[in-house]
Amino acid sequence: MRFDIITIFPKFFDSFLSESLIKKSVEKKLNNFFVHDLRKWAEGKHKKVDDRPFGGGAGMVLMAEPIIKAIAEIKKQEKGKTRKRARTILLSPAGKQFDQKMAEKLSKYNQIVFICGRYEGIDARVEKFIHEKISIGPYVLNGGEVAAMVIMEAVARLQPGFVGNIESLDEESFNDNKKEYPQYTRPEVLAVNNKKMKVPPVLLSGDHQKIKEWREKNSKK
Repeated sequence: MRFDIITIFPKFFDSFLSESLIKKSVEKKLNNFFVHDLRKWAEGKHKKVDDRPFGGGAGMVLMAEPIIKAIAEIKKQEKGKTRKRARTILLSPAGKQFDQKMAEKLSKYNQIVFICGRYEGIDARVEKFIHEKISIGPYVLNGGEVAAMVIMEAVARLQPGFVGNIESLDEESFNDNKKEYPQYTRPEVLAVNNKKMKVPPVLLSGDHQKIKEWREKNSKK
């Protein structure tokens, strides 16, 4: 799967793409990530990508032309290849709120292009060149970069081979509307501030049916 990110702060993604399972998924050729500096498509000596909004108002707005050019060139790079199913997404507080079902839907595509907003927003004419707007929650961030990371991790990890133990995906939170049940590991008895915190006995019983029932009950709680 290919992910393309259009941003004015490409270095935001350096650590994200060079650590943990995301890095391993690239090494295993499960996912490819391409970060594009929007200023590459800007005109003039100073590579300007933002301007004051018509009608007045606080702040600056990202200009439409560089973004539209970026989208066109990125899609052109993939023309004639096997990646026929692509999705262009604008990250915006006004978008549909992201959830696990949306992650599963997006994981079926071959390519996703993310447009990371900044400042007071993006020239609305860009919306004619996207498929949808997505938000990661009912709050405002400084830009779409963090949101892009959230969505990419949720989608990338659904690719076959990303997670070593496939059962981990089957038992995940939000699958079949379930929540995560409490988890415990060694030591069996943990002493903190003269208090002993013990692992629930049922998890030590070896009775898989009782353990399953306990987990289902506590997941509902």
